[in-house]
Amino acid sequence: MKTHILKYRVPYADVDQMGVVYYANYFVYFERGRNELFREFGMPYKIMENSGIMLPVIEAHCKYFKSAHYDDELEIVSKLSDQKGIRSKMECEIFRNGEKLVEGYTWHVSTNLKGKPCKIPSELIELFNE
Repeated sequence: MKTHILKYRVPYADVDQMGVVYYANYFVYFERGRNELFREFGMPYKIMENSGIMLPVIEAHCKYFKSAHYDDELEIVSKLSDQKGIRSKMECEIFRNGEKLVEGYTWHVSTNLKGKPCKIPSELIELFNE
């Protein structure tokens, strides 16, 4: 399973008045991790989009264990975990100093630029199988 670790320091813009990361921002962190995972393994979103492929999110889940705070240094661990037909699952875990704060996943469907379902690019399937 392909894995990528992204280090990310929480900026003030990500937190609420209590200095705690706003819960919906974890989905943004999932996306940051996915973007960098694809980039590291030679398939950045820009290349996919330029070739006519989109991967919209069709399901998202997040389980919260502990809060992250302003100025925390996080590790966002992203994994390509499953591929079924035209659907792909990405898993994410977020840690602070080795302690798991959050885990979750997103399911994506492969579409063309008009939003019609289409085959997953062979390069992406190869990433799942390596």
